[in-house]
Amino acid sequence: MDLIVAGNRDDLAKARGTGTVALVPTMGALHDGHRSLIRAARARADQVVVSIFVNPLQFAPNEDFSRYPRTFDADLEVCRAEGADVVFAPSAVDMYRPDRQVSVCSGEMGTIVEGASRPGHFDGVLTVVLKLFNLVHPDLAIFGQKDAQQLAVIRRMVADLDLPIEIVGAPTVREPDGLALSSRNRYLSAGERTVALALSRALRAGAAELTPSAIRATARAVLDAAGPELDLDYLALVDPATFKEVGDSYAGSAVLAVAARVGTTRLIDNVVLSLRP
Repeated sequence: MDLIVAGNRDDLAKARGTGTVALVPTMGALHDGHRSLIRAARARADQVVVSIFVNPLQFAPNEDFSRYPRTFDADLEVCRAEGADVVFAPSAVDMYRPDRQVSVCSGEMGTIVEGASRPGHFDGVLTVVLKLFNLVHPDLAIFGQKDAQQLAVIRRMVADLDLPIEIVGAPTVREPDGLALSSRNRYLSAGERTVALALSRALRAGAAELTPSAIRATARAVLDAAGPELDLDYLALVDPATFKEVGDSYAGSAVLAVAARVGTTRLIDNVVLSLRP
């Protein structure tokens, strides 16, 4: 069956099939990382729905909403090639009433680490994700581990609101040189891309250490060595369930997360670690 493109709630309802439904929420500009999410969904569900919507609520006024890449025709070809059944591509008018008043609050987790740098960002993420869940009615939804805090706040929302949806985290996909795939990578010049590789180098170096203090110090040294062209926003070693910083006595799974600006492009990356007592 050919790919169905749905632009609103009614189109989406007509396109709904039978059996299990997997949702892959995206903002478009699809790359190999998105392809991996669609493949993961295809392996687990009878119907795969990919949403393409650049969500204005998760961008601050000084962020890149207006220049965020929009490549809809190419995105449709990616969805066809990977076996998606439906693309849901609503307009902002379809998604948000002009007199909208109610949003989802991401709580304390939405105000720390990435949330401290981007106030209100995760409220916007959760609001659009909850709306997508209510429109698509998926049995499961696939999100990339590269946006680790986003994954954590979505899991918390699903748990707190008792939503009957399985949240699946898919591994980060990287370029051969180690740079995490992102739609924003296309903004980088050749020189900026070389500088940006310090993010993944720092994560690898930190992951080779054994204690939280050594992990942070080693990763920070790699970032500092990148020079002034890399403007570090944060380096954090956190509990993956709460995104609070962990201490030296912490044992268990942890996320080493980094955000930095290279030129005009803000990049994030992370790696999941297992810390022993």
